[in-house]
Amino acid sequence: MPTSPTIRTIGGAVAALGLTFAVAPAAQAAPQPPVASPEQLDAMQRDLGLTRADAVDLIESEEKAQAVETTLRAALGDDFGGSHFDIEDRELTIQVTDTAAVEKVTATGADAEVVEHGEAELGRVMDTLDDSEAAADEAIAGWRVDPASDSVVVTVARGEAAEAEDFIAEAGVNSDAVTIEESAETPRTYADLVGGTPYYFQNGGSWYVCSVGIPVVGGYVTAGHCGDAGSTTWERPNNSTQIGTVVQSNFPGQDSGFVRVTNPAFTPVAKVDDYSGGTVDITGSAEAAVGASVCRSGQTTGWHCGTIESKNQTVRYPEGTVRGLTRTNVCAEGGDSGGSWVSGTQAQGVTSGGSGNCTWGGTTYFQPLNTILDQWNLTLLTR
Repeated sequence: MPTSPTIRTIGGAVAALGLTFAVAPAAQAAPQPPVASPEQLDAMQRDLGLTRADAVDLIESEEKAQAVETTLRAALGDDFGGSHFDIEDRELTIQVTDTAAVEKVTATGADAEVVEHGEAELGRVMDTLDDSEAAADEAIAGWRVDPASDSVVVTVARGEAAEAEDFIAEAGVNSDAVTIEESAETPRTYADLVGGTPYYFQNGGSWYVCSVGIPVVGGYVTAGHCGDAGSTTWERPNNSTQIGTVVQSNFPGQDSGFVRVTNPAFTPVAKVDDYSGGTVDITGSAEAAVGASVCRSGQTTGWHCGTIESKNQTVRYPEGTVRGLTRTNVCAEGGDSGGSWVSGTQAQGVTSGGSGNCTWGGTTYFQPLNTILDQWNLTLLTR
């Protein structure tokens, strides 16, 4: 199995990628760069309800506002109290803590607003609340500086304002500089664990990469050859951020593993990456018939589809024999091992191995999912 000096892949061969370098032409006048990429302008049109011309105008207005703010922040010194920008009317408001500074602001074309507290005082309130965080009730979602209200806003669950009041009092900050906001907000990190995405593990001092298989309650299932029981899994190599621990692993005989997620920053979700900017929901694990269509997701080659050719396949790998696999005509390559298989929205299994590649095609086998769920009493996550 070919390997790279740093990362080794599981489940097939990996071709080296060549790099090409362009030679710079002779110096000449550079064209004016666009204000934004086409993708950014498209997203602004979609999400802000703008025309393309409006999006371009907004970016240009914001760049001018940024320059004015930078100039005034330096010129006003301690009198600078903050700023906020209105995307509707393209107006920048500069806040000041001394009325004598208003004229300097209006001379630049910006609006001036005299405030009582300003960003320096609000920053001190934030620091105090941060230092007092251990005393915050779990109903409190967080706190932030809000220039528009000239206050620090503490966000708390609906009906729990008293908890925020107690926290503010215990922290000893000026309550006049704090606003309490009740909200249904329940923040969480966005490091969702989605089927088909990469994770890393070590074996014998070397790093290997596999793919997340099917998310289940408490973690995800994957291939057994992607780590022995007791080993750890990581977001990236070189011990960056640990995801979880392999608590069950069978290989050879089967090719099944269960990783329990131990880092609360990672949340398994009932989705599979389609490597086209979207995901496929998992709604169940009804087993597809021989001849049915099936698709696979893996970190090396992405999303590929084909058909189920047979079930209960015995495969003799160099590392040992695995029984009960499902054979398909879908391609796969090294690093795709452990990845997700779905038929429609029904989860089918995790990539074991095969032959061929995604340039010429090949045969790939997967470990059926329901066998894994049943033997370890795991619960599939569904949408």
